[in-house]
Amino acid sequence: MGAQLRVYRQKIKAAQTTKKITRAMELISASRIQKAQQRVAASGPYSRAVTRAVSAVATFSNVDHILTTEPEKVERAAIVIFTSDRGLAGAFSSNVLKEANELAALLKSQGKDVVYYIVGRKAAAFFSFRKRAAEEIWTGDTEKPEFERAQAIGEAVVAKFLQPASEGGVDEIHIVYNRFVSVVTQVPEVVRLLPLEVVEGVDAPDSTDILPLYEFEPEVGDVLDALLPVYIESRIFNAMLQSAASEHAARQKAMKSASDNADKLIKDYTRLANNARQSEITQQISEIVGGADALSSAK
Repeated sequence: MGAQLRVYRQKIKAAQTTKKITRAMELISASRIQKAQQRVAASGPYSRAVTRAVSAVATFSNVDHILTTEPEKVERAAIVIFTSDRGLAGAFSSNVLKEANELAALLKSQGKDVVYYIVGRKAAAFFSFRKRAAEEIWTGDTEKPEFERAQAIGEAVVAKFLQPASEGGVDEIHIVYNRFVSVVTQVPEVVRLLPLEVVEGVDAPDSTDILPLYEFEPEVGDVLDALLPVYIESRIFNAMLQSAASEHAARQKAMKSASDNADKLIKDYTRLANNARQSEITQQISEIVGGADALSSAK
């Protein structure tokens, strides 16, 4: 009984230590979510404005441009996957990787080759373990993204998009990331960046709408060429911010669940320890009473 009681006390102590760690991580994530949400909210209008401008110019200018022109045959597609650098965030990274695998399977079923660009150590470890190749890998700063990282990613994928597929380029660019809906909900999302698939932010005009008029200097193509990297960088940076906010929310939820589980373990082991202690006391009393009865009988 004594040995069993010591085991229960050790498990209680271990659960209490674990709870302190998970509770601290939960509070840290909770404190970072608000700042991450503010960054997402601040970047959203700019990203939507750039997308709206690119969509409107391409739609109302009647010019063929690589930004919106569908290639006759799509040979290769690029997938940019955004995951986290650290774990303990529940299914945050695994959901994105699952969505990316489903997208890759769909693209391959359409006869397209797929190349990967990876952001985050979790995706890098996933690909490394399965011996799958990636064009480029970026790690670090997933919890607090910087615009310079978005520029580097944008430059890499745009360079591949402008390169002919026969020379190793790509015809499509897709991104997969976790979109922040709320502290409770984060949704894996797939977006095709290039070629621009729909007119985002530009509603179909009705009879009362005034269509935008544009003057281009020097040419429409030059304007779209200048907007292309700006559009890609803004969308990628917004996806990185969405992913960072989702990561903090997912980690807070996971750590809260871990703290609750630790509480339950502490209660369960405390009850078992009390039962073991009561059994030990009962046994000791029984032994004392039995010894007293034996002495009385001997007299």
